[in-house]
Amino acid sequence: MPLFFGWSFMSVDLLHQQALQAINHGDFLAAHPLCVQIVQKQPDHADAYFLLGIINSEVGQFAKAIKLMEKAILLHPQAEYYAYLAKCLSLKGDMQGAIEALQNISLEQLNNPAVLDTIGVAWSRIGFHEKAISYFTKALKGEQGNPQYFYNYAVSCKFAGQFSQAEEAFEQAINLKPDFYAAHFALSDLSREDPDNKRLTRLSELAKQEQDSDAQLHLNHALAKEYELRKDYSAAFKGLSKAKKNKLDKIDYHFEQDQALFDCVAKLSQISNESKVGCQSSRPIFVLGMPRSGTTLVERILSSHSKVTSGGELQDFGIALKELARTPSANVLDLATLQAGQHVDPSELGQRYIERTQIIGSDTEHFVDKLPFNFFYLPFIRRALPNAKIVCLLRDPMDTCVGNFRQLFSINSPHYAYSFDLLTIGRFYAQFYQLAHQWQAKQDSQFMLLNYEELVSQPALKVRELIEFCGLDWQEQCMHAERNQAPVSTASKVQVREPINTGSIGRWKRYAPHTDGLADLLEQFNIPFAK
Repeated sequence: MPLFFGWSFMSVDLLHQQALQAINHGDFLAAHPLCVQIVQKQPDHADAYFLLGIINSEVGQFAKAIKLMEKAILLHPQAEYYAYLAKCLSLKGDMQGAIEALQNISLEQLNNPAVLDTIGVAWSRIGFHEKAISYFTKALKGEQGNPQYFYNYAVSCKFAGQFSQAEEAFEQAINLKPDFYAAHFALSDLSREDPDNKRLTRLSELAKQEQDSDAQLHLNHALAKEYELRKDYSAAFKGLSKAKKNKLDKIDYHFEQDQALFDCVAKLSQISNESKVGCQSSRPIFVLGMPRSGTTLVERILSSHSKVTSGGELQDFGIALKELARTPSANVLDLATLQAGQHVDPSELGQRYIERTQIIGSDTEHFVDKLPFNFFYLPFIRRALPNAKIVCLLRDPMDTCVGNFRQLFSINSPHYAYSFDLLTIGRFYAQFYQLAHQWQAKQDSQFMLLNYEELVSQPALKVRELIEFCGLDWQEQCMHAERNQAPVSTASKVQVREPINTGSIGRWKRYAPHTDGLADLLEQFNIPFAK
């Protein structure tokens, strides 16, 4: 007789016990109907709603998971429910909602390692790595056999600049789980010396054994870091090319998808950008541009100012537009949303963004939103927030494109699919280049096109121009972004802790002649680059 035939005769306690067992074993398909039975029998069973929330979050249904966890909290508020609610809100990009949920939790009252780790992940995802570390540290005191706990702790240590602690914790995670590919990459990404070739040997053996494309991507990015330390740039490039091609062959991506986005934004940008009806707040300073173009450095410079707080890479503007556009697609950024967005009331859009971000730097006049891909929202930002400053970074195309190719972005995000092929990156850059110059040609007083090479070559001049453009008084500490103690949650976590320098200019030349095709492509688009 099938198990479900007898569900109606089971007690709520027994159903609850079986649901917990199923979830602990990762069998969410079996757990779901058990939880539904509990709710049918006992509509005020808070934990059944909570478990349904976990099930939905595990399959990526975060909006539904959030509603279920809010229901559980309404019935019986407790720290574990708030912890998972905060995690889901952070995964959905709702920073303010996550912070509000986390503020209901006290570290001193918690002892469950799983709950502590979950809260740490939530704090980490919204950029509060120091807070996250305190929860991860307590979680590890209660459970030292879970490699994921060590990994999560190490990630926050890395972003907080605690590199020695991060290295040790990544090694502990790998010792517990030798095939922990994300930990292998994160360890190599620290770019610390490996004189006995321990990491290189270990990675090479794993790469020979593993066939999964995602694992290969992590391992070859890690190997590339190790080869680069040894100045074997050809080996690094060849390994990346092979792994990225394998990944690209397994996803449904065509550059025309991104081309359509650029075409739509370019068309919308032709419309007058003046708006008298948008939200009049001047708090946000948007720093945008291609990934690996210097956006983090500019954010660090600006947030060194006493009147500016770093907000990190916020998803809030795109989410606000998506909510108001009411498009049914799963992706926040897509063609349908951009097209529908032109009919959204700009004042409502700007106000919603300000409300979503009001908790960021509430004690300062301004905050920096440095999500690079906000350039796709340029016409919307200008209409919705006419008083917001926009700084657009432009870096040499060869350095930018090779930097994107060398970077391991979120491997399953549709927004980074372009980065699996060097020539596709070149085409993506060409479209961005045209868009950036389209906005520069407007001579918009709120828009600044900032050249990365000029910034690092002439910091005394260019930092002052940047500060003046943002309407800020001069403060000498802005010249010393390396002293900024705020955590860094981007690939530039090591570089931005150094004084402003020109060390990254021309780095692409190390990978010649593998870059000849990219150079030819850029010349076809009439895009200049330093040779």
